[in-house]
Amino acid sequence: MKNPIMPSFSSWFLLLLFLYSQQALVTPQEVEDEREFDYVKESEKGPQHWGDLKEEWAACRHGKLQSPIDLLNKRVKVIPKLGDMKTNYRTANATIKNRGHDIAIQWIDDAGSIQINGTDYFLQQCHWHSPSEHSIKGTRFDLELHMVHQTRDVKSKNSIAVVAAFYKIGHHSDHFLSKLAEDIDSITDTKEEIQKGMMDPRDLKTVIEFDPKELKMGGFKFYRYIGSLTVPPCTEGVIWTINRKIGTVSKEQVSMLKTAVHDFAEMNARPLQPLNQREIHLYGPRSRRGNLRN
Repeated sequence: MKNPIMPSFSSWFLLLLFLYSQQALVTPQEVEDEREFDYVKESEKGPQHWGDLKEEWAACRHGKLQSPIDLLNKRVKVIPKLGDMKTNYRTANATIKNRGHDIAIQWIDDAGSIQINGTDYFLQQCHWHSPSEHSIKGTRFDLELHMVHQTRDVKSKNSIAVVAAFYKIGHHSDHFLSKLAEDIDSITDTKEEIQKGMMDPRDLKTVIEFDPKELKMGGFKFYRYIGSLTVPPCTEGVIWTINRKIGTVSKEQVSMLKTAVHDFAEMNARPLQPLNQREIHLYGPRSRRGNLRN
């Protein structure tokens, strides 16, 4: 006779399977507790030591596919044909969060996805780095946006895809950041979050330009390479897509993002990492001589 109090073997199995799947869901994600690492060069928790702080962060030191990198022309293979990438974003419930090392927008509900070579990557969150983490021919920009996506199968190869865009300080402010200014000011130097309600990722105009329907004739270019997350645990196999077009942001907006985070993260850009023979592709038009157009 079965003991009604004791769970069956199948029940235990399902419980263990659930716990394992929950752990797998968070394993590849960026660490959010900024007390565990920082960006100060001389610090024991600085970027040069990330890989030594925890066993599961070993890729930060020993990985061969680390990000960010410099997108130097002589390393780049130009591919005139537009790469296979489609956007399918939608308005969804979101939270604005001060993670200490950056300001992030986290979508709680389904905010849509991008599709790369037939695989759907669903939008999780976006955040900003200043100065930019990636560089072009040694030049870093004033700000870099990252939009982090993930497949439903988080254990699959290349399950994370990040869409990035550069900004430089100019005469025009960024429309998306302008709408967030009051909320970001209210959570400056805290570990708080604000339930923002419905937010549309398509308001990030630099991302809309990845949609072929929005392209201007001959003016669309983006870089693609395989890298990693740029914060611990520095998970590798990330598909990076970086818009070649440079957006504009106001000096006040960059200052707002710097002031909002903790002091050690006012310059929250990881140092450049070795390329290690990786290929970098530039999708876009080619000049008659086969060189990159600027």
